[in-house]
Amino acid sequence: MLNIVLFGAPGAGKGTQANLLAKEFGLMHLSTGDMLREEIAKGTELGMRAKSIEAGNFAPDEVVITLLEKAVQENKHGNGFVLDGFPRNIAQVGVLDSILASVGSSVTLMVSLDVAEDELAQRLLKRGEEAHRPDDSNIDIIRKRIRIYHERTEAVMGLYKNAGKYYEVDGVGTLDEILNRIKEQVAVATSNLKV
Repeated sequence: MLNIVLFGAPGAGKGTQANLLAKEFGLMHLSTGDMLREEIAKGTELGMRAKSIEAGNFAPDEVVITLLEKAVQENKHGNGFVLDGFPRNIAQVGVLDSILASVGSSVTLMVSLDVAEDELAQRLLKRGEEAHRPDDSNIDIIRKRIRIYHERTEAVMGLYKNAGKYYEVDGVGTLDEILNRIKEQVAVATSNLKV
């Protein structure tokens, strides 16, 4: 199984690249943000508990973990996963390891999309207008989300660096340019596994 964790601040292009990678490698795209928004739209109990994301906060871990466990179990016979939005903290790294181990797999690599904060803010404002997403239409909420991302999630990079699974790519360019940069890192990571 090929399991890719895509990292980057809100607006870095994780969802877009995850969709492209899923098609390229025949993987299941697991976007915790999309799963949460779907639960909120359905008005489920998990969705009600996840409503804090509309104010720019991260959803409670137990909600995200429940959704992720279900998705992995339902797709355990596939080629692998592209994870977008998980793990976001050190505790979630261990949870992800356990979830993947339950289907006989592990994280292959973590790719971080590097994009400057001003560019992130502009992308999110544009997305907020085009996609009518309330979490992307207010500059104060956007800056809060970026700040929270840096405070809470960058420590996760250290774990993947120490494990030799961390790869950073420039997240600015055309979709194909960015995809090709990521594919180069996937090739490096998978060749390292064969050694």
